[in-house]
Formats: sequence, structure tokens, C-alpha cells
Amino acid sequence: MGSGGREHALAWKLGSSPVLDELHAAPGNPGIAALGPCHPVRAEDREGLLSLCREARIDLVVVGPEAPLVVGLADTLRRNGVAVFGPTRSAARIEGSKSFAKEVLEAAGVPTARRLATAEPPCVVKADGLAAGKGVFVCHTQEELDAGLRAAAALGGDVLVEELLEGEEVSLFAITDGMRAVALAPSQDFKRVGDGDTGPNTGGMGAYSPVPGVGEAEVEQLLESVHRPVLAELARRDSPFTGLLYAGLMLTDDGPRVLEFNCRFGDPETQSVLPRLDGDLLPLLWGAATGDLDGQAALGAGAAVTVVLAGGEYPERGDTGTPIEGVEEAEATGALVFHAGTARHDDRLVTNGGRVLAVTATGEDVGAARATAYEAVDRISFSGMRFRRDIGLAAAEQHVRT
Repeated sequence: MGSGGREHALAWKLGSSPVLDELHAAPGNPGIAALGPCHPVRAEDREGLLSLCREARIDLVVVGPEAPLVVGLADTLRRNGVAVFGPTRSAARIEGSKSFAKEVLEAAGVPTARRLATAEPPCVVKADGLAAGKGVFVCHTQEELDAGLRAAAALGGDVLVEELLEGEEVSLFAITDGMRAVALAPSQDFKRVGDGDTGPNTGGMGAYSPVPGVGEAEVEQLLESVHRPVLAELARRDSPFTGLLYAGLMLTDDGPRVLEFNCRFGDPETQSVLPRLDGDLLPLLWGAATGDLDGQAALGAGAAVTVVLAGGEYPERGDTGTPIEGVEEAEATGALVFHAGTARHDDRLVTNGGRVLAVTATGEDVGAARATAYEAVDRISFSGMRFRRDIGLAAAEQHVRT
């Protein structure tokens, strides 16, 4: 369920499962339409989704975006006998309310950024509710702080101010049935719109996996110190979390600190994580949804790099109706091209959003993967297209040095 690049990546991976009978999407996009039928039903149309599940005899619904989870879509489907990969409304508050997430973290004893009573730079300003990845403002100066406070307030709801943490950011996904947790590959995303982490925050301009220094042992330590205590605390509050618990972490000199939690697969990290997953994703999602998670996620060797292609005025506004050229030529390099904001008009592929495409390539290391990714990117064009040239660059250079 969903229409972005994350959902295209999920559909692509689930479509390869030997236990899959049929793959349906609602509402989907032109990329997903090549994998299975797409239905013009949106997340807010709960009755329409229930009707679709009954008509198509759906066994499992995988919810991509956060907004329908936060308002209780999974609850509605479960009450009507449909298995769902995604948390209940009460558990999804871990993303829907940053204040609630802070309470859970503090009760669970999980290290996180300190809340500040006074807004003074340097600090981080956060809108409490959902903001499509654009509700966090890093403020080094008073001018940035004033702008961040205004922007966060304009989104509505409460505003949080936290200490500014320094270090490497890591995204770590854990599939969970409420008790057990299985980690996927760690990744790092790039939130700012411009090279060198300049410009405003976005939903994400690219990602890569693996992250230097975060191997299997470190991942297990993070599961034990972050995800499992939070799962236990949510269960204690009668809000057991099933689905995908995504921790955004900062690896500081004093150890890992939680920046945020999300209640779903990240975008664009999913586009880098899933191509590195050996084996079948579907049994893991089914096990989580039915309370019987078993097994581990087998991580393949090598690396993946994802570069997001956005409209010329993103993140201020999206782009609609601009013809897109070169997707087939990009795929001919061996890269995967995931549709994020596209549509078809008169059989022609056109833009239909802020983030338009996500180009992912794999390779034996980050350097090889990013070389192929950017070769593919250079074959795609649409008027105003913008993207970052430095996705995974520091990790590739670090690999060369070591």
C-alpha cells in the first residue's frame, strides 16, 4: 500500500518471492504497475481498501507510508480479519508524536538527545507530529534557530528543542512481531537537498549500505540496547509494536543516541537495503504480521547506493507533467530505477511529485556501487532535474583509504 519509491522497492522484492501468488498495489505507480495490478484506492479510503482485500482475496497487506498507520489503518484491517504488516495506531505514536517517543525512550532507558528547556543555538528544532521528513531543523546560529522555530510552528502542534548531537548517522530497520526482532542491513541517508549537506531538509536525497564500522556485532548490540528495550516498553504500555521499527541513530563519541523512531520502512533507505537482502522477504513480513517471526535476514555481500532524482523546486514544491527520458537506458547499466513520483500521460512517463525517481546500483563495495548508480543517473533527464553528487562519497573514500 502506497505509491512511492519505497513501495516500488518493496513490490520489487516481494515480487521475487516463491511463495507469492499475486501482488496487488493501491494506489501504486507506473513502476509498480509492471509488477502487478494497481488499484486506484488511497489510504484514507478504508472501506475501499477493505473491499479490495475481499475482492482480491488478499492474505497480507504491507503498508508503506506512515500517515495511514498513525491514524489507525492497521487497526481497521485487523478488526476485519486482514493480516497487516504495520503497527496499531497506539504503537505508531512512536513516529506520530516525538514527545511520546521521548517518553518511551526515557522509560526504556535508551540514550537519546537531551531535551532543552531553552532554545539556544546550537540545537535541533523538531515539529512534534508527522512532517514527511521535513519537520527537523538543525540550527547552528540564531538566524537558523529563528527560522527553524517559525517553520516548525507553521506545521502545527507542539515544538521540541533538543541538543545537537555530532557523529555519524545510521538508520537501522528491525522487523518485529512485538517480541522478537530481526535486523536488516544498516544504512545511511542524506537528508539535506544539496551537496555537502547544504540547504533545507528533505524526505531524503539518497542512501547507501553498508555503513563503515557498523558490522554484524554492532548491529546486534544496537538491537539489544535500542530496539528490544523500546519493544518491551511499548508492550508494557499495552501497545505492542508489530511491523518495521526504524531507529534513526547518531553514533557519538559517547555511544549511540536515538534521534528518532519511525514506524515503517524508510525512504530512500529501503531502496538500498532491500537489494542487499539475500533470500525471501515475504516470510519475514508474514511472520511479523501473524505473531510468529522466525529466522534471520541474510545480508548479501557487497554494497548498494541510491541516488534520488527530484524536481527543480523540491523540497519547496513538486513537479507535475514534465516528460522523463532515459529510464530504460539507465536500467541497461544494471541499475534499478524505482519510481517515486511519476505518472503516465498518453503512454509517456512524466513527473508527478517532488522526489521523482530513485536510482539504485549494487557493487562489491560502495565505490563500485556509486559509480554504476551515477552512470545510470546520467542517462536520465527531465527539465529541472536535481540530485546530489556526493551520495556515499565519504564511505567510498574511507574504503579506499583502508
